[in-house]
Amino acid sequence: MKREALVHRFGTDLARWTVLVVFGGLLAFPFHWMLITTFKQTADLYTLENNPFKFNLPPTLEHLRLLFLHTKYLVWIENTALVGVMVVAITLALALPAAYALTRLTGRWGQRLGIGIFLTYLVPPTLLFIPLSRVVALLGLQDTIWAVVVVYPSFTVPFSTWLLMGFFKSIPRELEDAAMVDGLTRLGAFVRLVIPISVSGILTVVIFAFTLVTQEFVYALTFISTENSQMLSVGVPTFLVRGDVYYWGSLMAACLIASLPIAVIYNLFLDRFIAGFTVGAVK
Repeated sequence: MKREALVHRFGTDLARWTVLVVFGGLLAFPFHWMLITTFKQTADLYTLENNPFKFNLPPTLEHLRLLFLHTKYLVWIENTALVGVMVVAITLALALPAAYALTRLTGRWGQRLGIGIFLTYLVPPTLLFIPLSRVVALLGLQDTIWAVVVVYPSFTVPFSTWLLMGFFKSIPRELEDAAMVDGLTRLGAFVRLVIPISVSGILTVVIFAFTLVTQEFVYALTFISTENSQMLSVGVPTFLVRGDVYYWGSLMAACLIASLPIAVIYNLFLDRFIAGFTVGAVK
């Protein structure tokens, strides 16, 4: 029996590690390829006889020099980070009270209204950028980052509200009732009790909203044309793809530098996304 248990455990561990290695390799492959391409010489990259996964010619920094010295890459990163922070702040300021109100204060209509709000997120941007461009023009925000700061919450807030409703529903009402019996108001219970318990949901909303800002293309292309005001998602392909010439090394370097911080932050808070705080609060 002991031997069978050891064999079963070995088989289970082997299967687990096989799955981890396979999926880990698949997920890490894009970063591996971007890193290699960043330092590959153009001749090495385009020679079909060469192995694409190793340096057949000495590494080069030419792609990084092109990216940092001949484009506004650092300005695009600054614009994207600034817009991301502002959109995240606006999204949380609107989605948190909306999700709580729909969960706690509207009875059976809360779920229906939540689904209706979520459905607005499903409207494709290709149908909305024309009327929204009129709104941006009336506000006088053309060719400025404030145009996308106004527009992006129109689809981050609906999804974030629907997402946070699920977290708030998992919090027992008894906790809030007990807090209000102890002297807290409804707002005080929301701020001092519900929000700390829902940190995992809030972090998910933050990552979602910020990632969406870095990846969104249609609105950034439509509302901003000035190079100094460009967002990262538009500036990189616009100025590193010139006709039929693709600066692959610089493109891969730009994608790698922009994606690594988000990947690191996401992995740092991965446990918060998976584990909830409700059970600990009940205990």
